[in-house]
Amino acid sequence: MGDVQQYFIDQKVRNFYSVSISGYHIAEAGANPISQLAFTLANGFTFVEYYLSRGMNIDDFAPNLSFFFSNGIDPEYSVIGRVSRRIWAKAMKLRYGGNERSQMLKYHIQTSGRSLHAQEIDFNDIRTTLQALYAIYDNCNSLHTNAYDEAITTPTEESVRRAMAIQLIINRELGLAKNENPLQGSFIIEELTDLVEEAVLTEFDRISERGGVLGAMETMYQRGQIQEESLYYETLKHTGEYPIIGVNTFLSSKGSPTVLPREVIRSTTEEKEYQITMLAELHKTHADKHDEMVKRLQTAAIHNKNIFAELMDAAKYMSLGEVTKCLFEVGGQYRRNM
Repeated sequence: MGDVQQYFIDQKVRNFYSVSISGYHIAEAGANPISQLAFTLANGFTFVEYYLSRGMNIDDFAPNLSFFFSNGIDPEYSVIGRVSRRIWAKAMKLRYGGNERSQMLKYHIQTSGRSLHAQEIDFNDIRTTLQALYAIYDNCNSLHTNAYDEAITTPTEESVRRAMAIQLIINRELGLAKNENPLQGSFIIEELTDLVEEAVLTEFDRISERGGVLGAMETMYQRGQIQEESLYYETLKHTGEYPIIGVNTFLSSKGSPTVLPREVIRSTTEEKEYQITMLAELHKTHADKHDEMVKRLQTAAIHNKNIFAELMDAAKYMSLGEVTKCLFEVGGQYRRNM
């Protein structure tokens, strides 16, 4: 990632973000909103510290860092943007001396895939609407609304249109959403913002005590925390202490049957064959360049040069599989410690 960012600075790339510092997968794996936010921001600050250690200037890269959060339905999600912007701005200004653009945290919200259920599948749009409302009221920079059938399959055209309509109706029809900050001054929002910020800073302390993000990863601290929180959520769901309408409470007269998809999106045989043919054509067309590109890429990796700069050229002549194999040969292949 340092190579990517250095390339962006050297080439003066300003209208494209080099990284999406994501918490969505953390939340989807089972983390609660506090852990999602704390782990993601801590990862962001780890990027900052590493980029600075490579001699990059804070104002050359901080404005082009982007964050990506999940919005569930818990109350803490209603302030996830406010808290992240507040923590980021203070750190950028007071610790790193970043300018005004560096202090502005940009983030994308995707509504929670984990909150979609195969039972009473039509209810998923209701949950997604409320999660989207959280995001828009909290002034997210961009938003993805899940389709209701993503609980069981890839979205169909009909379900995608409904998901898109959720955003359009909130943005174009809902009067209160036309105000830039409709929840400003609300007691519960102000109180939640302070409480969530305090909880995130406490989690920062726990990570710091374990040697920072990378040190905590060595002992699988984040992984263990996510698994514990996931198990806790699933336990509450199965006991009914956490009510989910149509899943564990207020069931229909038919019980709670799992809906099977009417339509499953899959690649056709023609599409698969086309992809295989195009790959063969790529190999044949650039056979004379292949060895040269492999050597350049492997040399860059061995001598700790900027791999991304070489990848920008290699990708014109090599497939993803070839690039991966080429780097495995000199760098080895990561195997997770179970």
